[in-house]
Amino acid sequence: MEIVVSGIRPTGNLHLGNYFGAVKNFLRMQKEFNCYFFIADYHSLTTHPTPVNLHDNVRQVLAEYLASGLDPEAATIYVQSDLPEVAELTLLMNMNSYLGELERTTSFKDKARKHPDNVNAGLLTYPVLMASDIIIHQATKVPVGKDQEQNLEMTRKFASRFNRIYNTEYFTIPQSFNYGEALVKIPGLDGSGKMGKSEGNGIFLVDDEESIRKKVMKAVTDSGPTEPNSMMPEAIRNLFTLMEVVSTPDTVTYFTDKYNSCEIRYGDLKKQLAEDIIKFNAPIREKILAIRSDEAYLRKVVNMGKEKAHISASKTLREVREIIGFKPF
Repeated sequence: MEIVVSGIRPTGNLHLGNYFGAVKNFLRMQKEFNCYFFIADYHSLTTHPTPVNLHDNVRQVLAEYLASGLDPEAATIYVQSDLPEVAELTLLMNMNSYLGELERTTSFKDKARKHPDNVNAGLLTYPVLMASDIIIHQATKVPVGKDQEQNLEMTRKFASRFNRIYNTEYFTIPQSFNYGEALVKIPGLDGSGKMGKSEGNGIFLVDDEESIRKKVMKAVTDSGPTEPNSMMPEAIRNLFTLMEVVSTPDTVTYFTDKYNSCEIRYGDLKKQLAEDIIKFNAPIREKILAIRSDEAYLRKVVNMGKEKAHISASKTLREVREIIGFKPF
């Protein structure tokens, strides 16, 4: 069975865009592949979170993915920092990674420009850590978004370079994996672009009813159509896209007909949309809150994931050390 590795960043809560994007992908993958999903807390250190925030963020994102359907029995789910082999492999791979190529990565240049007072070594070697996360399990496939494509290319480069330097075919060269072509891209509530954590345009799975109502009622609209069957502006199309994933077909048809006949009342549409999102969100939110407060279950999940991931990681690291020349006397 092919091996899939994907990281989960412990930054902020999951929103509907995440749910219908990455989460839906993960739920399908865990049934078909040997999947390793890890919470990338090492990676988050480049932004210097406080100890309390780091732990709370890891716990929150773990609870949210589990509540959304990630199955610790079907996939290996672990916390990155629970696998010290990753740190050692990163050190070894750093020896064959060069300053020029690391400085040229788009993610490094963008973050260095935006945060010139925090250009740390971890930010520079971020692609090496990411590569280690992937190759330590000999991954064959890696689901990546546009913003991570270059880092995956770096992973492929580092794995190939190791094989070339040590005259071996040890590391598998991973391929990018797009499992989401048919998935709905969930738009934000601000009238343009996709739903995101930092844009302030998202509905989060953990949002309470009142928060959802307030957010939806503030969503961008226009003055309404003036001619029957006119094309929807992007902001209005976005609201209907949200409705298509949380409402009944009859509801979507009703408001579409109202729009096409120039009888649409956006206030009514927003109220209905808010209630449908609340209804959709409610069981997931209830699970999130229950799992987040269940220390015993969270501990069981991370310990089980740690043990399963360690089997793969320790084998890879042991063999890499032998290939390099680290051998016991």
